[in-house]
Amino acid sequence: MKLYRPVTVAAGVLFVLLGGLTRLLQPESVYEDPTRIITKGAIGEDVRYFDSTVTVTRMRFAKSFAEDKSDSPRVDTEGVFVAVEYDTVRGTKNPGNNDVTLTADDGSVYEPVTEIIETSISFAEPGFARSGALVFEVNPSDVVGLTLDVHTTSFFNVLNQDLAIDLGVPDEEIAQRSIEQAEDQYVIPDSVTRVA
Repeated sequence: MKLYRPVTVAAGVLFVLLGGLTRLLQPESVYEDPTRIITKGAIGEDVRYFDSTVTVTRMRFAKSFAEDKSDSPRVDTEGVFVAVEYDTVRGTKNPGNNDVTLTADDGSVYEPVTEIIETSISFAEPGFARSGALVFEVNPSDVVGLTLDVHTTSFFNVLNQDLAIDLGVPDEEIAQRSIEQAEDQYVIPDSVTRVA
């Protein structure tokens, strides 16, 4: 019986690695992969994320934002800012890295503004909770059905979990009222870590 040659084995390993890298370079196809679990929730609900939990505690509309109350420059927009405040409680397993976006009913996708540090949901050490906030710049005519989407990013093609949390803007009337009542300025709260 003849064993495989080392060159044949190396070529096979190379093809497997190239296949995995090709998939990573096309994250939209990974996100739409039917093997990914999408857990749905709403504001105020503790949503399971692996063995951790994510809770969106509040969503606010604002005309501008600042990183703190002191001398931070104010950031204005022609549209509207949507601030999403959340709490996370870390379980025993590391939930890994994630990408966060807002999606509207018509399919528009918004990413967090880059002026602030957080662009993903963050977790503390096991047994601890962390609060944080994300800010998105959104088209005011496109806020119906806003959903906070959390996409797990991974180097391995394993069963992953994503979150889709409804931010409570079911129709145009509520959207318009929320925009009219938008705060003049939203001050980003400091991230707080505490015992869960």
